[in-house]
Amino acid sequence: MTQTEPPDAKARRQIAPVICYPTESLPQPDLLRIDRARAATTVIATEVAPPRDAASILVPAGHFLRITSVDGPQVGDLNLFAADNLDERFYSGKTRALHGTHLTRGDRMWSGFPYLRPMATISHDSLAWYGVDPYGGRVHDVIGTRCDPYTGHLLGGGDYHHCCHSNLTRALATATELTPEEAERHVHDVLNVFMCTGFTKDTGQYFMKASPVRPGDDIEFFAEIDLLAVLSACPGGDCGSEHSSDTAACYPLRMDVLRSDAPDNHAPPAINGYDRSHGLA
Repeated sequence: MTQTEPPDAKARRQIAPVICYPTESLPQPDLLRIDRARAATTVIATEVAPPRDAASILVPAGHFLRITSVDGPQVGDLNLFAADNLDERFYSGKTRALHGTHLTRGDRMWSGFPYLRPMATISHDSLAWYGVDPYGGRVHDVIGTRCDPYTGHLLGGGDYHHCCHSNLTRALATATELTPEEAERHVHDVLNVFMCTGFTKDTGQYFMKASPVRPGDDIEFFAEIDLLAVLSACPGGDCGSEHSSDTAACYPLRMDVLRSDAPDNHAPPAINGYDRSHGLA
C-alpha cells in the first residue's frame, strides 16, 4: 500500500540531528606523550600476512603496532584481543558510535562489554590526507563486517576458505592452539585497514572502491593494553572490484611491533567501572 506523505513531511525532515554520544567527556589520549614515545622506536618483532591469508602478533602494552602495505595496494581485516583474555575483544560497533564510521589518528579502538576500555589508539595514519572523496568514501572503516564463507555460500553457493573470516579463524587457532571451531567463536567484526568505503547517497548501500593505499603506506597503533593482533590480507586485494575470490591481485601486509626507546611508565586503562548490577542489586 502506498503511503501518503503527511502535510508536515518537510518540517519533519528539517529537524536538526543530535549527536548520539558526545565525546567531550571521554578520556582523551595523550597524543603528545604518544608522539614522544614513537619518536625513537626499535622494531622487535615482525609477521607478514600473506596474500589471501592471515597472521598474528603479540603487542605488549606501551608498544606500537605498525601495519604496512608492501608490494602492491592491499586492504586488511584486523581483529584485536586482550592478550590474556580472548573474551575481551575489539567492539567495532561501539567504536563506530563513539568516533564515526572511519578511524584515523587520535581515534581509539574500544573493547566490548563488560570491559569497554581503550585497547589501542591510532598514533599515525599515512592516508589521513584522503579525507572524504566525491562519492563519500573514506579510509579505515568500522562499517563492514568481514568477508565470510557463510554469506558467500548464501549468495553464490560453494565453499570459499580464504575469505577474511576463515583467514582470521585459522590464524587465531594457530596462535592459541584452539580448534578452528573454538577459535571461530572469538573472531569478530573488524577494522577494515586501508579499505575505502561509504554509503551510496540514493540507496544507502554500503560500497567499496579501490583503496588509495600504495606500498609504504602504513597505519600505526599504540597498544593501551597487552594485545594479540590478528590480520587478514583480504582476498579482494584493493577491493576495487570484488572480494572473496581468487581473481583479484593480492599482496602481503606486514605487521611490525615497535618498542619505544623513550622512558615512559605507561599504565593500561582500567576495565570499565560500571558495577554490573543492572538494577538488580
